[in-house]
Amino acid sequence: MTAWQESRARDDEPVKNVTLGRIVSVLVMLAVAWGGLAAVVGTGSTPKLGLDLAGGFSVVLRAPEGATSDQLDQAVAVMRNRIEALGNVQEPEIQVGGGNSVLVQLPGVTDRERALEAIGSTGQLSFRKVLADSLFSDLGEPIDPASDDPNSEAVLAQVDSDGVPQPDLLVGPAFALGSDIRSADAQFVNLEWSVSVSFTSDGADKFAVATRELGSFPANDLRRRFAIVLDGVVISAPRVAPDEGISGGNAQITMGGAEDPEAEAKDLEIVLKFGALPIVLEREQDQFVSASLGKDSLNAGLVAGFGGLALVAIAMVFYYRVLGVITVVGLSVFGSLVFGAYSVLGSTQGLTLTLASVAGIIVSVGITSDSYIVYFERVKEEIRHGRTVEDAVSDGFSRAFRTILTADFVSFTGAILLWFLAIGPVKGFALALGLATVVDVIVAYFFTRPAVAMLSESRFGDGGRFSIRGASGVELAEASP
Repeated sequence: MTAWQESRARDDEPVKNVTLGRIVSVLVMLAVAWGGLAAVVGTGSTPKLGLDLAGGFSVVLRAPEGATSDQLDQAVAVMRNRIEALGNVQEPEIQVGGGNSVLVQLPGVTDRERALEAIGSTGQLSFRKVLADSLFSDLGEPIDPASDDPNSEAVLAQVDSDGVPQPDLLVGPAFALGSDIRSADAQFVNLEWSVSVSFTSDGADKFAVATRELGSFPANDLRRRFAIVLDGVVISAPRVAPDEGISGGNAQITMGGAEDPEAEAKDLEIVLKFGALPIVLEREQDQFVSASLGKDSLNAGLVAGFGGLALVAIAMVFYYRVLGVITVVGLSVFGSLVFGAYSVLGSTQGLTLTLASVAGIIVSVGITSDSYIVYFERVKEEIRHGRTVEDAVSDGFSRAFRTILTADFVSFTGAILLWFLAIGPVKGFALALGLATVVDVIVAYFFTRPAVAMLSESRFGDGGRFSIRGASGVELAEASP
């Protein structure tokens, strides 16, 4: 090999490495995007749908004046645990808004009343000695359950497991509270549903001392009973066996002949297991979305999205020729990555796709298209100034990418502000916009840049009206010195 041939081989090696790097970058992006989409569809791990698309129930709760942020955060944590324990909820969304309001969205929930009971009941449980019964004494009207103070005597209403009113009871201060409970389990024992309650060591001592005192009264004495009070209402008033206390730290709450004892036992288990709400929340408004309405909304969003995407693709191919084809492929990569991200985040983090999210993705298609337009217009300008197609593509991207980053930074900043300042569906829009903005930068750098560079070195660079030069409107002869 001559010295000239050796020098030429050394000069060609970097070019081969650059070309190989571009091919690898394009293939990796296509494999991740399209392969990921195929894996998601094949495994059925499609995005979880939110309330407005899957149907469900939403409610706005109002906290009392003076409620602290810590109390609201604790209430949200308790409600989330309760709702997740209900089952059949795809992903509860519970958010604290302005003015001490709490927005609760429950996709897939059909039993509205049961969900409301799990959300709104404070779950304040107390065990109190029975002092008198309205059957034998004039106790007066029972107090409002919301104003019950476990540390004071009170006349409380009593209901059986079917919700039928029973004689009112005068009860003393609580000798044990829900905070003394370690665990609660709904069980079907001896042909009836009940909730087995296990106390903490301190709670077990309190319970044993109090029930031993109750067991010392005569057999037919009313004072042998203790009341189990939930949210200011007596749900059960069992009698203690003669001369015996309930020791061992365990107690049993039976559901009796309720209409649905299993559901009631499980609901009571949830309230006892996950604790009481630190504040009383009042229902301000609620809304039920049927699954059919959600499906119609999803179909409308998909039609709008694919329709807009088709129009953008046609316009880009018509105006930018072969570069428009790159845009179409790039948008498919972009869409596949966003779809895959929502699927993965839905499976791992519980992220749901809402109608607002669909709107954010549709808007992001325009932002992504703008990135292509900024790049392609810079390439055309460079060609019109007499640069070769290869140089125009390389330098054009370097300059256009700074503009793309600036524009995407503005969009991403707006998405972050919306996420922290908004509540409810607007958060879904902000998340979709922010996620799509990040994907746009990745696609522009790792797919669009190498793909256009590869085209510039092929016959689609200078050859014919469909080429990159053809899109610029400058013939090769006009650009020659």
